[in-house]
Amino acid sequence: MALIILIALVVLWLAERSVEHLTLAVAALCLCTALLLFVVADLERAMLLSSILAAGIFGASKVKYDHSGIKLTATDLPLAFAGTVPFLLAQYPLALTAAFAGSLALMVAAVATVLYVRGPPVSLEFQVLFFGLASIGLLAAYRASGGPVPFQRGAALRRCFLSSFIASLLNPLAWRPFGGLALSDIANDPLPLMAAVPARRPDYPDIIVIQHESIFDPRIFGLPVEPVVEEFLSPENGLHGSLNVDIFGGGSWQSEFSLLTGLSSASFGSNAYFLFKRGAGRFHSSLPKTLAALGYRTMLTSSCRRSFLNYDRFYRSIGIDQRLFTDDFDPPFDVKRFEATNSDALFLGAALDAHMKGIADDASPRFLYALTNFNHGPHNRNLVAPNHFESERAFAAASLPDAHYAEYYARLVETAVTWKKLKSELSARFPNRPTLIVHYGDHQPVMTRRIERKLDLEQDARRQFRTFYAIETLNDFADRIPCGRGRELDIAFLGTVALQHAGLPLDEIFATRASLLEHCGGAYFASSSERKRRFHRTLVDLGVIDVAPTARYQR
Repeated sequence: MALIILIALVVLWLAERSVEHLTLAVAALCLCTALLLFVVADLERAMLLSSILAAGIFGASKVKYDHSGIKLTATDLPLAFAGTVPFLLAQYPLALTAAFAGSLALMVAAVATVLYVRGPPVSLEFQVLFFGLASIGLLAAYRASGGPVPFQRGAALRRCFLSSFIASLLNPLAWRPFGGLALSDIANDPLPLMAAVPARRPDYPDIIVIQHESIFDPRIFGLPVEPVVEEFLSPENGLHGSLNVDIFGGGSWQSEFSLLTGLSSASFGSNAYFLFKRGAGRFHSSLPKTLAALGYRTMLTSSCRRSFLNYDRFYRSIGIDQRLFTDDFDPPFDVKRFEATNSDALFLGAALDAHMKGIADDASPRFLYALTNFNHGPHNRNLVAPNHFESERAFAAASLPDAHYAEYYARLVETAVTWKKLKSELSARFPNRPTLIVHYGDHQPVMTRRIERKLDLEQDARRQFRTFYAIETLNDFADRIPCGRGRELDIAFLGTVALQHAGLPLDEIFATRASLLEHCGGAYFASSSERKRRFHRTLVDLGVIDVAPTARYQR
């Protein structure tokens, strides 16, 4: 019994690494022991089995945290049946193999416990009494911890793995019906919408938004960059700054959702991962719809095939008229050749070609949204062509002796060089068309965990959700944007900021969202702003966000 108690204490400390919510973790372990006691009838086996279960929860949560920056919750369990495991197996086979091996070891330990561990049986009366006291203790500990809110706010902290999972199980929202959508940060009273803001300029520029897969600014880790990369991340004649996103390691569509709708994917809880499927037809205010109402031609160019997730249907539903995927591009683009490396030199060239062809066919202002995939992990294989950017790879290795970071940096350089070339070509071909360009990183790659370890950086839960944004103009002499470092932004505000700098009119919804910048600062979901919560209530009450069980989707 002494050894079993010691094992339980070790598991608890590994899973919590903090005394902040240790009471809830202990109460959960006690309740689990009480439940198992009905099955095995002795305390020794019940305690050991509950410790094994807690170790399994901690292990799964740690794997998720290492690859997403967020701990495991009860609402994550359906993701195992939504393509997450096959995706992880394809992208991170060693990590997932280790996770499977750990799971197998825990199962063997559980079987051995049932077969070979024995203790004196306890009476049914004791079992019932223990269960009742443990249940009361768990509910009291959950209430004393503050309910679900502290755990939601601490989802990115590297501690409290077991208590966070237990809190999510006890959260009533985790058990609500699957149909419809629900926002976690919404008030009871609506916020009156502000008056629309008129256009600041008579001309409407073309707008190009590029989402750069897994690109972050190495300087946030104190690592140097060369001039070509610096100009890409911080254009001399543009505005640039830090961008806060909701995801880490993957789930790029959640950043896409936030930019285009002006909302945080995290606000939708367990549905955040599924918004492209369950959200089609539910969001009636978006950046593409607003631009289309102003006469823009809207186009998506994606580095994925048309069959990926629910992209085609979702993007159609939020107002993008033309949607080009890698299996849609005209020759000489070769989709099979592209998919060997996902090179930005190939994809961005094809995307900008399609954009420029559209300009030649139609003089209307155009909106292009381009989604790259070049710098996605893993970074343990060289995707940059041999004998290309070797000096830049050596520069990165001298800054941080790590082959994964050197590969990341070499891909970043190829992207920067490609973008510089395409930007010059676009400017030269259409010298009389002003263009506003916004590009940003959707999330950090898992590889940045290695950077933190090698540099022995202090823990910063928000750093892993920080990328970059840059805004610049071509062929424009109207001084639409200031130059230099801009304010820290949340990705939910980036579309609104783009409209402001383009000088375009803002309708009542975008005008109200722009006013939230001062209340939320560089955060959106993480902000406790009551105005934001009331704004969400207004959007739901107006039907701008459709939360009904069945979406009113129109083809």
